[in-house]
Amino acid sequence: MGEFLNAATGFPAVIFGAALVVVVCFWLLVLAGAAGHDSFDADLDTGPVGFGGVPVSVSISLLVVFAWFGSLTGTVLLHQSHTGSTTRAALAVAVLAGSLLLAWAAVRLLVHRFRRYFPAEPPPSRLDFVGSVCTIRTGSVTAAFGQAEVVSRDGSTAIVQVRRAASFTSPSRLSGPGAEEAPLVMGGSGLLYAYDEDGEFFWVAPYDAALDPGPAG
Repeated sequence: MGEFLNAATGFPAVIFGAALVVVVCFWLLVLAGAAGHDSFDADLDTGPVGFGGVPVSVSISLLVVFAWFGSLTGTVLLHQSHTGSTTRAALAVAVLAGSLLLAWAAVRLLVHRFRRYFPAEPPPSRLDFVGSVCTIRTGSVTAAFGQAEVVSRDGSTAIVQVRRAASFTSPSRLSGPGAEEAPLVMGGSGLLYAYDEDGEFFWVAPYDAALDPGPAG
């Protein structure tokens, strides 16, 4: 036990040991619901090092675990060797580099074999905009022409093609009485209620937030 503790607190195992503590704390937060397993996916791209296809937290956690185990094993063997201090320091650096290299190879192999169990998120679709409120950006909207600005779920904006049915009947309670005569002009609000895949445009209806009764309860 004493030999294990000496190795765990010695260089280079202590470096990966500290990282392992951070990893364990992170996964405890995930289990408690205080963090998401994909918390770092938007901040780090592990594809260039061969870890793409799985959440960043999973690949980094595996890298730390393998590197810690490799460095711990190397540190134990190093302590058992009868070498001078200078040679031992050089070998410790070699153990550090070797542990990282072996951990990288092991994680890359595992990611390659198991990435199919982590399907990529579906790409954004124009159908995601159906049901959204938009702002008209052309002088008017007719059955043949019109554009509007809509905000996506991630906060970005997009300009989409919109059309108004020639004989419009309000598809939603949000349009209220008389909405079929309400104009759709620049700066006004509209409701994207359907998407025409052939024409690649949205059908839009007048929208008045004051007439929105909110979710039915």
